[in-house]
Amino acid sequence: MAHRQLHPDSRWLLVLLAALVALGPLSVDVYLPAMPAMMAALSTDIQHMHLTLSTYLTGFALFHLACGPLADRFGRRPVLIGGTLLFVLACLGCSLSSTVEELLVFRFIQGVGACVGPTLARAVARDVFGPTRAARALSLIAMLMALAPAVAPTLGSILMLWLPWPSIFIFLAVYGVTMVVLIQVFLAESLPQRQSLHPLSIARNFAELIRDPTFIVATFASSFVYAGLMAYLSSSSFVYIDMLGVPVQYFGLIFLTSVVGYMLGSALSARLSRSHDSERTVLVGAVLVTISTSAMWIGTYLLPGSVAVLMLPMMLYSTGMGLVLPNAMAVALRAFPHIAGTASALMGFIQMALSASTTALVGAYLIDTPAPMLNFMVLITIFALLLSASLYRRHEVTKP
Repeated sequence: MAHRQLHPDSRWLLVLLAALVALGPLSVDVYLPAMPAMMAALSTDIQHMHLTLSTYLTGFALFHLACGPLADRFGRRPVLIGGTLLFVLACLGCSLSSTVEELLVFRFIQGVGACVGPTLARAVARDVFGPTRAARALSLIAMLMALAPAVAPTLGSILMLWLPWPSIFIFLAVYGVTMVVLIQVFLAESLPQRQSLHPLSIARNFAELIRDPTFIVATFASSFVYAGLMAYLSSSSFVYIDMLGVPVQYFGLIFLTSVVGYMLGSALSARLSRSHDSERTVLVGAVLVTISTSAMWIGTYLLPGSVAVLMLPMMLYSTGMGLVLPNAMAVALRAFPHIAGTASALMGFIQMALSASTTALVGAYLIDTPAPMLNFMVLITIFALLLSASLYRRHEVTKP
């Protein structure tokens, strides 16, 4: 196969990296409209349908621990290609599942395969753009990637109107095959320095990251914000379709406000990266997500049964998330160019492990009211705000 590898300054490199990052949110968002229909088809309940998301996130989280060291040893491209091929096979398995137990197994494997796209796209961005340009590059990638959650729920709704639920996983398999071809043809290897796969060497790299307070605080601040989004997404189809009576064909439109918010936040993040420290931008984003969840929580008591009191504040939440995620990522990876793959992987593991726990916990309590989802979102965004304030204070004290 002929190679036409993209130059680091090419805008198409950012588009390709965004498409790889989108593998994660696509695997979540595109099947959300199908969850009530899948629950009926597989003769299961809300709790088990939440587990189809939390098991995916568990696989996604666990493989980070191997994905990063493998990519730091063998390179970004071979791990990206191998993981994405595994993702394709798991998607086909999901489409053929006849019980929820089979679906859970394949969703776990799907999460393992999907892990490589977002994790190694971040590592490639750090390799190519360096410590100072990485925040801007990651913000632009996030803005482009926001097209995935804009299109995915609507696409899922359309597929559900005309085709049975397995068609959603066939679509994801086709997307995965497309990514393999694009990686093979256009993505140059960016690994700056091969690392050892000796267990002691890997342990030393992980220990170096865990001992770094800036890495840990930035990682957990962004992870709490992301877990809040996962709590919302995992519950959204049941809250909007079953509890609030939104027709399935309009379900995707509800997410447009969130996507617009995320694109605005990512665009603002890219602009702010030229004149403001990433730590300050993370704190501003954390304030916005905390205001958003508080507004949703209060709104459901003042206007019970209203779609708008959930949908509109999520636009503000997404704007704040667009500020937090790329900048927290840049802060966390800043000091570790030599182990960017491992650092990105550990950050992803913590983020996804927290999200998997969140979705399972919310699913266990969600029955006929959105209150469990909102209570949890308020709690974890307060944690995110406290950590972001700590990150900002630490930076102000230590900067020259």
